[in-house]
Amino acid sequence: MKNRNRQTGGRFRRSGVAAIIIGLLLAHGALAGVPLNSLQGNGGVAFNPLAYLAGQNQDTAASNSWDSVLSKPQLGAWYVSLGSVNVDWTAIGAAETFFNRLEVSYGYETVAQDGQNTIHKDNVGAKLLLIPENAGGHAWVPAVSAGTLYKSTDYSAAANDAAFDYYVVATKLITQLPRPVLVSGGVLSTKEQVTGVFGFNDQRDLTLFGNIDILPVSWLALGLEYKQGAEFDNFKNADYWDAHVSWFVNKNLTLVAAYVNAGDETSTSKVGLGNGLVLSAQYAF
Repeated sequence: MKNRNRQTGGRFRRSGVAAIIIGLLLAHGALAGVPLNSLQGNGGVAFNPLAYLAGQNQDTAASNSWDSVLSKPQLGAWYVSLGSVNVDWTAIGAAETFFNRLEVSYGYETVAQDGQNTIHKDNVGAKLLLIPENAGGHAWVPAVSAGTLYKSTDYSAAANDAAFDYYVVATKLITQLPRPVLVSGGVLSTKEQVTGVFGFNDQRDLTLFGNIDILPVSWLALGLEYKQGAEFDNFKNADYWDAHVSWFVNKNLTLVAAYVNAGDETSTSKVGLGNGLVLSAQYAF
């Protein structure tokens, strides 16, 4: 990918950070909560899914029978600026949950670079809650979910333009510590090349992912996220990680800022996209 400086991107980043800071100053203690809509639309953080289901981060008591069938929807929007390779990556996603057990989601991504055709990617997801958190009244039991994502890309050089991901993930909010800590980890089976933007391999690989977040106050989360890159005979993805700050502005709105490292873009052994800035706005009805 080409490497040019873009003044408009710099202005966008500065104004975006200013908006996030304003959101922080206006925050007033009501917790929006997780999961967010990830870059691929399903309930999670940025890269990784969580075991928690979308639409479940407000009052769990149903006001009528319909509420117990279909959760309130939640929406997420992302902007990722990878300055090392001069890429603007945007994503929007939506998700709902049925019967407090089955999450369905959709995510749409665009990856744009000067002088290159913009790549479009679609993600359709389903996630089933297998074990609710604290099941049986045991405080040590994590939420456990299994899910899938059907992903497709219009990248012209893709050997395969669509494939399924499969994953199992466990998530636990630990409240016995001085401050609450959210811990999550899972296993992903995938054929993706750069999350599927560059298409899908004929082979399949099993990789690991994980998240940890601490809530120093009720309206703020500080966290780290890690995703292992899938490796195939003819294509090796770099590992991804990010450090993020999430502000729960009120019970509906969450704002996120992060530094992301998507691998060494100069590497000759793995495909990486360098580092950059991530901004996100999430809204739960």
